[in-house]
Amino acid sequence: MKPLGYIDMVDEWEVEIPALTGAVKRRAYVYLPDGYDYDEDRRYPVMYMFDGHNLFYDGHATYGKSWGLAEYLDSTRTPLIVAAVECNHDGNGRLSEYSPVDFVMRNGDKIKGRGKKYMDWLVGAFKPYIDKNLRTLPDRSNTAIGGSSMGGLMTVYALAKYNRCFSRGAALSPSLWACGGVPDFVLNGRFGKESVLYMDYGSKEFSNHGEQKKIFSMTAQTLMEKNVFLTSRVAPHGVHSEASWQKCIPVFMNVLGFLPQSD
Repeated sequence: MKPLGYIDMVDEWEVEIPALTGAVKRRAYVYLPDGYDYDEDRRYPVMYMFDGHNLFYDGHATYGKSWGLAEYLDSTRTPLIVAAVECNHDGNGRLSEYSPVDFVMRNGDKIKGRGKKYMDWLVGAFKPYIDKNLRTLPDRSNTAIGGSSMGGLMTVYALAKYNRCFSRGAALSPSLWACGGVPDFVLNGRFGKESVLYMDYGSKEFSNHGEQKKIFSMTAQTLMEKNVFLTSRVAPHGVHSEASWQKCIPVFMNVLGFLPQSD
């Protein structure tokens, strides 16, 4: 994992995920908060996110519109490191890597869920690299995870199955439909103390998949029954897009406790 360059407060370099794509390289991003270079004694919590290419730059985003996450964090001076890796862009590679379950697409494509292999790499290689090279607070209470769509599904999965590493998560428009109901990893998940989850869905996107509203509400109920500190939200007029998810940033950052830094 060799750093490539430095753009503003976003560092970029290339990584490999041997268990998934061998020696194929993909871009990784790390956002460093305001003041990181000046206070060399301060350490920061970290939020790991999916679809890193869609977070910071419109020019890198799949559909030409990013979350504008760096602008939000800069403007609010939120003391948080964000570490993210771009998805697998090859065919159905993203769907496979970002799913902990096997499922079938509407067009009949069968997707083999390799989400466990991805998460094993993230917690076994990527997180240790970040903790070694940056001034992080590496403990569970200061480590969060987040993503949208299939990345949102993976966020719920990570909080359920890798709770020893993550205490907080933001799952935007999670693709729960792929599980056909309340996911088994939620039903059987062991959530540690102080597990916090923000989970939303746009009001205009429920119709994209049958039973999604029912699955969403049942999953929320199950999470609450498991004593997760859940904020479940229907985003007004929200659709399945980066522009909609960008509007949710202040909400989920507040829920996760990553608050603006006052002067």
